[in-house]
Amino acid sequence: MKQKVVIKVSFNGEKKSRTKVMQAAVGVPGVESIAFGDEDNDQIVIIGNDGLDSVNLTCILRKKARFAELLSVSSVDETKEVKKMTELGVQPMVWPIYQAGVPQYFYPVDNHNETCSIM
Repeated sequence: MKQKVVIKVSFNGEKKSRTKVMQAAVGVPGVESIAFGDEDNDQIVIIGNDGLDSVNLTCILRKKARFAELLSVSSVDETKEVKKMTELGVQPMVWPIYQAGVPQYFYPVDNHNETCSIM
């Protein structure tokens, strides 16, 4: 189940503080998406999984922006979110998972006649 967290943050009119807050929020484990919610862009809407700790996220944002207030935490229905995205013409993108492997080479060793390789 996903949860939606709304946090009010004061940016002091600087674009650098907005990017610092966004980078700090993305670094928290469990965050899936971030958007600005209010017309004044002083609210951040964060959608994450159950592992998202909203109190820890608010404390981290307070360190970056000097003021952060946790407004609401609510659960999000995943089917409605996917429907809304497809209705608007935006299709969710699925990235394939590639695992880089190290090639392994096997050489046949014929040691039938030797009893000990050290002597």
